[in-house]
This record gives sequence, structure tokens and C-alpha cells, in this order.
Amino acid sequence: LHRIFEVARNNTPCVLFIDEIDALGASRSDMKQSAGKNLINQFLQELDGISNDNEGLLILGATNMPWHLDTAFRRPGRFDRILFVPPPDAPAREAIFDLKLEEKPTKDIDTKALAKKSPEYSGADIEAVIDIAIENKLEDAIKLGAPQPLVTKDLLKSLKQHKPSTKEWFTTAKNFAVYANESGLYDDILTYLKIKK
Repeated sequence: LHRIFEVARNNTPCVLFIDEIDALGASRSDMKQSAGKNLINQFLQELDGISNDNEGLLILGATNMPWHLDTAFRRPGRFDRILFVPPPDAPAREAIFDLKLEEKPTKDIDTKALAKKSPEYSGADIEAVIDIAIENKLEDAIKLGAPQPLVTKDLLKSLKQHKPSTKEWFTTAKNFAVYANESGLYDDILTYLKIKK
């Protein structure tokens, strides 16, 4: 961890992006092993730049579980600004379908209709829908003896086979937003879900 920060500091200006930051910044009170606690303490020291200069270094983190982050990570000067990124809206979903289908064998795909039929779907969900449609098409090719291009109907069928993964996340997020939101950390989630504060 120290070496990663050192590489970033030696290459300023630099953006250090850490995906799944909850794996490195989980709540220490939930941990049973001291090794995990030591890693978190090291991470906090690197963020503070006590023995090193973090000037010119922007550190960003992404997580699906902000409620599992140790509160020390949310102190000023660390990860003190949290942004809620909602699932893609209809124009974004249409663009994702266009992008993910770009090099696939397709014919007359109505991505606008697909976007309309896929509310709450994430980019990963859309990719899964396309993969399912391709698998179904390959099975058809074996039966028919010749491959056929994907059409809108194939993707609409696979939308029915794959439900949006965001629903389960929003169920958990709603509970935190409604019952554990004293600091207003989850206000954007309440706004997105149209729940009054």
C-alpha cells in the first residue's frame, strides 16, 4: 500500500482511484484480525500524508457499500465528500446498449426501446442481458444449423431472464438512508427514491 502511494506521489499530478474501497477501509470495529486493522491504519496514515507530501495527489474511491466504511475514512481531508451515482438513465442505457452491441452480429436493433424496457439496470446488467441473448442465439444456431444476427426481440427476451441487480442494493441502501442518516450522508439516495426526509 505504501509503495502504491509512493508511485503516485512520484508522478504528481496524479489521480489514485481505488475501486471497492470498502475492502481496504472496512469498519475496524467489525474486524476480528489485527492484520486488517493494521492495513486500515496504514491506509489512514497514507491519506493524511503525515510523513509524506500528498500535494498534487487526488485520491478517489468507489464502493457499493458506503455504510461499511470506517468512519475515520470520512473525516475532513480524507474521503470527506461522498457522491451517489445512480443507475444510468434511459439515454445512458441506450448509449450502453449501442456501445456493448457495437461489434456483435446484429440486425435492426432498437436500442431506444431496449433502454425504455430496462429501468434500474446497471451497465453490468445490460452487459449480462447481451451475453444471455448471445448464448440463446448460439443455442438456436446449433438447432438451425446456421448463426443468425441478434435482433431486438432477442434482447427483449433476455431482459426477462435477467432482473436488475440494483434492486437488492436499493433495498439495503434505503434502510440506511431512512434509519441511519443522522449526518445526511444518504440524502441523495432518499431523493433518488423519492422518499421525504
